[in-house]
Amino acid sequence: MASLTSSPHSCRLKSVFLEERGRICVISAPATRINFIKKVIECKESRIGKHPIEVPSNVTITLEGQDLKVNGPLGELSRTYPREVKLERLDSGLLKVSKAMDTRKANQMHGLFRTLTDNMVVGVSKGFKKRLQLVGVGYRAILERRKLVLNLGFSHPVRMAIPDGLQVKVEENTRIAVSGYDKSAIGEFAASVRKWRPPEPYKGKGVKYADEVVRRKEGKAGKKK
Repeated sequence: MASLTSSPHSCRLKSVFLEERGRICVISAPATRINFIKKVIECKESRIGKHPIEVPSNVTITLEGQDLKVNGPLGELSRTYPREVKLERLDSGLLKVSKAMDTRKANQMHGLFRTLTDNMVVGVSKGFKKRLQLVGVGYRAILERRKLVLNLGFSHPVRMAIPDGLQVKVEENTRIAVSGYDKSAIGEFAASVRKWRPPEPYKGKGVKYADEVVRRKEGKAGKKK
């Protein structure tokens, strides 16, 4: 069989596949230019954010740049808006929240700040209320001036100071109503009360929201005789 011969500058790729000793020659080629296609992502307008906010006659709106101040019969609230959101007062008296730029972040903030603005207007004019219920033998609540005292089965009662701007009422020693004009403050205080004794899933004992549905679990069955 004739032996394979090659010049010093040739590539013996064939001898490699035949398991013969040889050299592998790498041929370099100029890089091919790759063109990238830019795709513009269109951010749709928020379904919640596009609705204007109706301002009652007993509410005063003060708008200075990105700062909004809302004053009503129940209190006063203020908020500073980010640069992605634009706030304007229409000739009809309505308050409109819109996007200042067409970006994904602005699209996310659009609906959020529209809801926050509406909560401010409703809060100072009508107010909000959150109800809690105590479930358990011996669980009760009482008011001592500006403090809420809870008996939740601990060795000592729990005393919680009521923040300014909130009103707390106790009904039948087991029902608590938290009201005010700042919705976020109401939610935070109600959550802090519930945190002391969240409802457990077996008997439902604890502090729960009035409209909360507690998922029950079946206890361990006794030993069959």
